[in-house]
Amino acid sequence: MKKVLGIFILLVVVMAFTASMQPQFMSAYNLQNVLKWTSLYGILGIGVAFVIITGGIDLSIGSVVGLSGAILPLMLTSYGWSIPAAIGLSLVISLAIGLLHGVLVTQLGLQSFVVTLCGLLVYRGVARWITGDATQGFGSEYDDLRWLATGKVALPGIEGFQFPVPFFILLAIALLAAFFLNLTIYGRYLLALGRNEQAARYSGIPTHWMILLAYVISALTAGLGGILFALEINSVQPSSQGNFYELYAIAAAVLGGCSLRGGEGSILGVILGTAILIVLKNAIIFLSIPSSLEFAIIGLVIILGVITDEIVKRWATYRRTVKQAKLLKS
Repeated sequence: MKKVLGIFILLVVVMAFTASMQPQFMSAYNLQNVLKWTSLYGILGIGVAFVIITGGIDLSIGSVVGLSGAILPLMLTSYGWSIPAAIGLSLVISLAIGLLHGVLVTQLGLQSFVVTLCGLLVYRGVARWITGDATQGFGSEYDDLRWLATGKVALPGIEGFQFPVPFFILLAIALLAAFFLNLTIYGRYLLALGRNEQAARYSGIPTHWMILLAYVISALTAGLGGILFALEINSVQPSSQGNFYELYAIAAAVLGGCSLRGGEGSILGVILGTAILIVLKNAIIFLSIPSSLEFAIIGLVIILGVITDEIVKRWATYRRTVKQAKLLKS
């Protein structure tokens, strides 16, 4: 809880600094955009957090976003599929990708880095191949479907501000994820195997099944994110859709308190970490910082997050050692 509070304070400080430099940052229109993009990227961040908690990594998220996003308009406009069938196919393929990753990691003992890095290349190539590397669009007849990504909802008693529909999708996913991670035995299994997989296995925890589940969740959320990103943009360029989105997702999880060693993570922290990244992207625009520095800034944020996590862990270990030494002396 202390870590989440620290992340929240950092978010408030970044927002306050940006607002002091450019008051327009706090306009209702801009805050709605910040909330929308936080919601879209937050869905990806929650998914990859499960993999990171197990001590793994998923580098294929951006390509899964691109593949899932390309399949939806392709099936709707080129093959005339119904909306439920096209969405279902995108999600089923994402689920199959997650199963494949989980099997390769658990049954063949491959490193998650290698498996998902290869996936990053393969799924991007498949997306380009099935679409002929042509831009896919939805057209005006699917405006009702696009409401899932572009719609806004005004809540009673709140004037001048409308909540983007993706926010409610993120809220539903976050509540389910938090319930699973914090209030079920399987969530405790995930955390335990992330801390020490061998000890967890000896304790009777089905570690292979839990790791498999983590990769399925990550791929499914990436597939859902791909659908929403495609609907928001209203077109999909297979060669670039989702590029570097895995960077944002992993950065959000790390900033949100997920340890790259595994065994530690918070869903609320991931959402706050995502919000910090989106606010930073927004600040780059408002403060007239060259957009070419965007990835440099995000990269620095990631490494600072990892360094901070390491320092905090070492300090906590040092304090425990000192406390134990004092108890032994007394």
